[in-house]
Amino acid sequence: MRRRVRLPPNSIPAASGRASAIVSLNKGLGWFEGSRSAEQIRRQGWNLLREDVTLPAAVLDEEKLEHNLGWMQRFAEAYGARLAPHGKTTMSPQLFARQLRHGAWGITLATAQQALVAFEHGVRRVLMANQLVGRQNMRTVAKMLETAEFDFYCLVDSAEQIDQLGPFYAEKHQRLQVLLELGVIGGRCGIRDEEQLQAALAALSRWQHSIVLRGIEVYEGLLDDESAIRAFLQHAVQVTQALIREKRFHAAPVLISGAGSAWYDIVAEVFSESGLGDRVEMVLRPGCYLSHDVGAYSKAQARVLGENPIARQMGSALVPALKIWACVQSRPEPEKAIIAMGKRDVAFDAGLPVPALRYRPGEVQPQAAPHHWQVTRIMDQHAFLQIEAADDLRVGDMLAFDISHPCLTFDKWRTILIVNARYDVIDVAETWF
Repeated sequence: MRRRVRLPPNSIPAASGRASAIVSLNKGLGWFEGSRSAEQIRRQGWNLLREDVTLPAAVLDEEKLEHNLGWMQRFAEAYGARLAPHGKTTMSPQLFARQLRHGAWGITLATAQQALVAFEHGVRRVLMANQLVGRQNMRTVAKMLETAEFDFYCLVDSAEQIDQLGPFYAEKHQRLQVLLELGVIGGRCGIRDEEQLQAALAALSRWQHSIVLRGIEVYEGLLDDESAIRAFLQHAVQVTQALIREKRFHAAPVLISGAGSAWYDIVAEVFSESGLGDRVEMVLRPGCYLSHDVGAYSKAQARVLGENPIARQMGSALVPALKIWACVQSRPEPEKAIIAMGKRDVAFDAGLPVPALRYRPGEVQPQAAPHHWQVTRIMDQHAFLQIEAADDLRVGDMLAFDISHPCLTFDKWRTILIVNARYDVIDVAETWF
């Protein structure tokens, strides 16, 4: 594995929680008068099984969350890579702070507004894995760049975009650090061919005093064939090598970045074995690993564990840490129960929620849900649960559901409870979507 290039130790202070007022009008909380800080809510002494919070509620398991944080950080370090988790998954500054404390190089985000949320909560290195366009978005970034220790990067993929950024930041007397995004035919953003690449490089030369090239970026997740992904990543390596020879990059280390939550192992393999040398820093950007799921990312993790030697040596796997808890609302037919949980509460685009636990208030501990229980349909506020007529399931029983696609579950909640093994609420993660 390549030796890691160490950046200045004071590059990123740990994210500091910005005080905010939480009100009990938010779903998934207990009742209280007025407003509370997250610290005050921690001191409420709530317990999920004691029905101290309203359901439905989004709940993170502290032990599993901590496991996932450590697992992905160790995986990245085994390849000599930096980890810049994609914060759009959770948009939770408390969770950003935990990722940074575990050793993350920075936080990846997708928009200027998301970057501002991170900045206002103390994050001091942001990779905006997207194009920066629009005057107000440029102003937002310019304001953050006034803080000297803020280390910000965004993507460019056209001369037209660079010619908009250049004069704006020249007028501000600022330097904007950018990565060239490479793309694929039929994909979203990104340079497609040599002509577009040369046009972008010419524009960077025109604005070299205000727009500085720091690296290359790709998103491989739009491809679903491993051979095509490897070829795309090799192309990124070749472009990086060529631009190093041409002395196109402003400073070292040169960054090369890729990796969504499904193919991060392939990105780590290709980049680490490419012979780019110590001047190049590899930055991986998975986001969904923090909560994981039982859908697409669970299948991706199974592939990683089956094929990747580093993952196999680690002797464990990512585990689903996020569940939606909800009550049985009605049992109108012998083989059907209606659950008070719907599209407003849980993702449904990549698979319906999966029953995981059942609990009847007053019992000692939740039990595993029967394997034959299945959510068959979901509406705005209701889920249809297929059961058997003989099943002991009553109105008021509490069920926990595993989810698919963490991104579209997190964004349905302003507050997410973090619980310990006894289901005590030990923290509250706020989101800023």
